Amino acid sequence: MKYALLSDLHGNLHALDACLAHARAQDVHQFAFLGDLVGYGAYPAQVLERVMALVSCGAPCVRGNHEEVTLTPPEVIRRAQDESAAWTHAQLNPMQLSFLNNLPLTAKLEMDALLVHASADKPENWHYVEDSNAAERSMRAAAEHDPAIRYVFSGHVHSQALYFLTPTAKLMRFTPEPGVSIPVPPHRQWLAIIGSCGQPRDGDPRAMYAVYDSEAALMTFHRVDYDYVAAAAAIRATHVLPEFFADRLEQGM
Repeated sequence: MKYALLSDLHGNLHALDACLAHARAQDVHQFAFLGDLVGYGAYPAQVLERVMALVSCGAPCVRGNHEEVTLTPPEVIRRAQDESAAWTHAQLNPMQLSFLNNLPLTAKLEMDALLVHASADKPENWHYVEDSNAAERSMRAAAEHDPAIRYVFSGHVHSQALYFLTPTAKLMRFTPEPGVSIPVPPHRQWLAIIGSCGQPRDGDPRAMYAVYDSEAALMTFHRVDYDYVAAAAAIRATHVLPEFFADRLEQGM
């Protein structure tokens, strides 16, 4: 099976549609979503329409921290994220809110891969996996929960990375090159940070996603061009969401 893994969509319909089209051109068999479907972007309801349709066809989907804050936005607005959560909540219908409320923190992909938005080490605490120590904790927690797990696929960090354990149990970090397939044999443990479809933060505005081929044991990380100028304009057109959210899309930061 070839799976398209998408994370941190953040209400960015332009980026999501571009990644879905790109993935379908790679002949993927199924999609999987790693959380933060909403927040920041101007099209939360439309993004959820796309995701919910794919979930109804079998795509697994897990909850992110932005789903949580959208379901119960702060009563007092203190930060830009609070304003985004309150506005996003108001855009969603009861069915969409119910969908978010019922998302699990983790899900399995086949028998040996775990999907989680942040770290598998206490996923409800939304720990960032930004270095080797955090990656090792996540991989260890996943294996302790289920020894069959060889792969952990995560989002939350808005850049792409691949970690693996060597035969001597040394953890290595690899920065993938877009479009280049990487062998990920199951005799090792792997943790892939998929990156953000809807809000990249590595200085490159192109959308991110990855394809996992379970039969061939290959990972391919992708960057996809999309109309981020239109996505930024849609944020500004809300006259509610902060200008900063639009600027960040244009700068890839």
